[in-house]
Amino acid sequence: MNECISVFDMLKIGVGPSSSHTLGPWRGAERFLKELREEGIFEKVNRVKVDLYGSLSLTGKGHATDLAVMLGISGADPEYVPIDDIANIIDDINLNRHIFLGGLQYIPFDIATDIVFNKNFLPFHANGFTFTAYTDDNEYVSTFYSIGGGFVVKEERTVAKEKEKIKCAFPFPIDLADELLAYTRTENKKISEIVYENEKSIRTEEDIHKELMRVWNTMLECMYTGCHTEGTLPGGLNVRRRAFDMHKGLIGDAIYNSPQEWLQTIRKTEVKFRQILKWVSCFALAVNEVNAALGRVVTAPTNGSAGVIPAVLMYYMVIENHQADDSHIKQFLMVAGEIGSIFKKGATISAAMGGCQAEIGVSSAMAAAALCELMGGSPEQCLIAAEIAMEHHLGMTCDPIGGLVQIPCIERNTMGAIKAINAAELALETDPKNAKVPLDKVVNTMWQTAQDMNNKYKETSEGGLAVTVNNADC
Repeated sequence: MNECISVFDMLKIGVGPSSSHTLGPWRGAERFLKELREEGIFEKVNRVKVDLYGSLSLTGKGHATDLAVMLGISGADPEYVPIDDIANIIDDINLNRHIFLGGLQYIPFDIATDIVFNKNFLPFHANGFTFTAYTDDNEYVSTFYSIGGGFVVKEERTVAKEKEKIKCAFPFPIDLADELLAYTRTENKKISEIVYENEKSIRTEEDIHKELMRVWNTMLECMYTGCHTEGTLPGGLNVRRRAFDMHKGLIGDAIYNSPQEWLQTIRKTEVKFRQILKWVSCFALAVNEVNAALGRVVTAPTNGSAGVIPAVLMYYMVIENHQADDSHIKQFLMVAGEIGSIFKKGATISAAMGGCQAEIGVSSAMAAAALCELMGGSPEQCLIAAEIAMEHHLGMTCDPIGGLVQIPCIERNTMGAIKAINAAELALETDPKNAKVPLDKVVNTMWQTAQDMNNKYKETSEGGLAVTVNNADC
């Protein structure tokens, strides 16, 4: 496989609720606009139609796929668009039945006819979507696939050559966990140090620092927002936000004025075992409640699993090491990103392809390995931590009630975070020579499990909790 994946490919800043069903189609729409410009027909377009297929159709409404493509066609950037502007953009489209194509020209657009939900699956991937642009005398058609984690490809994989060139720039190209481990041994480096050398081959040290801290600050602000927002999540299930009440019981009457002050305040709270469990769960709940409300999160490696890595890193910052600083944050994120890329290359991070094991399972493995390194674990122990975390998520299905990234998705992030901490601790107490299951074997097993899994358990809302529990029950 000739694929190079940066830490910043695995940890993307975007808008919820789903990386594959929201961020991916949004990015696909941006690429479609670019193609129209390259073809020289952008100014001639008088109508755009979007066809959603497979999983994007079956759970698209609950995952805001229709909203995402409209926002993308409008030229809004998911990384920077003000969250408060999203509703206004959508309301304008619905009210006036037009869309501001690429932020440059209005064309007619009717959501009832110009976004089509097709339940059939395209053969290349479960998350297929097609844009058709019409001019007075022609039409231009382009099909994309959202393959998980916000990654978007075309069937012919036109980016393959570009990725291969980038990989050639990496001093330590990695597809397998065993390759990563071999580099750590021959170079006598930690996993994070190997990753850092790779990142330095395509970015300056200043840019790496700046972007990693931007990722972390987005995570911190997301946790902060979730812990300080009460009410009910949108979507019709009437799910009450829980992070607010849980946080209020934990933080007490403490006074602070920013996310950074909040972090310092938490360091002063009681840290008995029950409180630790509650804090970790609170952090994870907060992120995924923000995600469910179309807030800004970091895809890690997906939006549906966005709460695991922030919760575990925050646990380290406020409970394990009160002296933790930027260097620890960067170290954690680099290890997490590399472990996620190994799963993406060897299996999948798409719930539409592999069920929730591909989201919560991978995020838990990423967090476990990263925490293990911060706690002094060797590279061998870090990979053992990732293996343990994934091993106990194998076979987990994706069955969101109502197609919403809420039940059981939000709670699953708390469980994935706790499992990651447990896996790291188990790995630290493991002599690598006694380990029986290598990480690469677990990656392979996860992919085989994904292929064997019935499609109704792959983000289609056609099986599991999605059919045994209905909206009336909620």
